[in-house]
Amino acid sequence: MTTVHSSIDQHPDILALRARYDRVAESMAAQATFGLTLMAGLYVALSPWIIGYQGFTRLSANDLLVGGTVGFLALCFGCALDRSHGMTWTLPLIGAWLVISPWIYVSGPTAGMIWSHVLSGALVFLLGLYATYLGMRVRNSDTRHT
Repeated sequence: MTTVHSSIDQHPDILALRARYDRVAESMAAQATFGLTLMAGLYVALSPWIIGYQGFTRLSANDLLVGGTVGFLALCFGCALDRSHGMTWTLPLIGAWLVISPWIYVSGPTAGMIWSHVLSGALVFLLGLYATYLGMRVRNSDTRHT
């Protein structure tokens, strides 16, 4: 008697689920969401030099790190939503952090710092909510079909 050991990666349910994630990730809405998230992350990373507060080293380092993280996550979601959708919930939290971070790192933030962080934080928050919705939509469609 021979036993066939097949990989779980080739299971029909796994393949169907990945196909659904691929369809969602290839949609125009997902591509726009992840592209805008990537651009927002790049802006956040470069904002100390764009707005002109690079002298505030702690806030500048925070923005570079947070912006890089947002950009990296957007790339992951755009390239492999089926494997990274579970991390989409972090984007709204990062957006909220961006809104409050000027007051945490600077005792008297300038108007440019405030506007830059509030607008980019709100954008990352909203895009993160929509990215989370995209990942959940696939999961919810999976439960309806079973």
